[in-house]
Formats: sequence, C-alpha cells, structure tokens
Amino acid sequence: MEEIQLFLDDAKDQMERSLKHTSVEFARIKAGKAMPNMLDGLVVDYYGVPTPIAQAATVSTPDARTLLIRPFEKKLINEIEKAIKNSDLGYNPQNDGEQVRINIPPLTEERRRDLVKMVKNEGEAGKVRIRNVRKETNESLRKLLKEGASEDDVKRAEDKVQKLTDESMVKIETMITAKDAEIMTV
Repeated sequence: MEEIQLFLDDAKDQMERSLKHTSVEFARIKAGKAMPNMLDGLVVDYYGVPTPIAQAATVSTPDARTLLIRPFEKKLINEIEKAIKNSDLGYNPQNDGEQVRINIPPLTEERRRDLVKMVKNEGEAGKVRIRNVRKETNESLRKLLKEGASEDDVKRAEDKVQKLTDESMVKIETMITAKDAEIMTV
C-alpha cells in the first residue's frame, strides 16, 4: 500500500509540473499587450557575461502598448537595443539615450487566429503529457498487482489517478479558454 501511495504522489507531482510547463508556454504566446516578461530569454553582454535583460535593466509597461527598458548603466543602452533588434520578436526599439522604448503594434485578426491555434496546440501538448503520466502510473500499478498487491488497492489507486487526470484536464481547458479570450480581446 505504501508503494501505491508513492506512485500516486509521484503522478500528482508530474501532473502539476505539466500544468506549470503549459502555463509557462502560454505566457510566451504574446497577446499584443506589453508585458515585462516579453523580453525573457534575451541576454546582453554585461562586462563580458551574458546577462538576461531583466537583470541588467528595469523593464516596465507605462501603458498597454509600450515597454520601457531603463538600463542600470547607460552604456548598456546600445547592447539592449541590439539584442532586441537581433531577436525573433520583431520589435523596433527606440533609444533616447536614457532608455529604450518598444511600441507593441496591435495584432491583426489573422495573427490573433494564429496565436489561438498556437494556444490550442500547446494545450493539447499539455494534455498529452498528463495522459502519459496516467499511462506510466497505471502500468506501474499493474506491475505491483502482478507482484502481489491487493487488486482492490490497485483499482482504487487507478481511480485516483483517473481523478487527478480529469482535474488536470479541466485546469488546462480553463487555461486555454482564458488565453483565447485574452488574445481575441481587441
């Protein structure tokens, strides 16, 4: 019975990690609103060390369509501007000598539909990860059954795994719906 509980706890942890991963992937899908995390992953050369922009500057959003980047040192302005231009974000930064400003263009209807497709694909990938956790856990439980575990205990554990799976699927559907609404809001 103790082994069964270990499998259940592990399945729950893996499903929670899958939900977090899906949430992070959704955050990377930009909905046309300026958000400081849009620059996550971009690095600048800071005294010879590749440093994330968020650690070398203050990134803020004065309004829904503008990102404002204030470097901690003025000599980083050109590095930050170059990093943004060389990225695949497609933004055109403007440098005024003190800070870098990025104006986020409004999304076209076609681009919004593409982003919704990306959300649905990422949501489906999250569901697949959760189903795989269920499958692996159930296989492990069946091995325990062959090794002499109680059939009733294994059946109860499989039911719990299914309940965890169903709850995780509902959470992903909720995340998909919320992200779709965010993207389609003009």
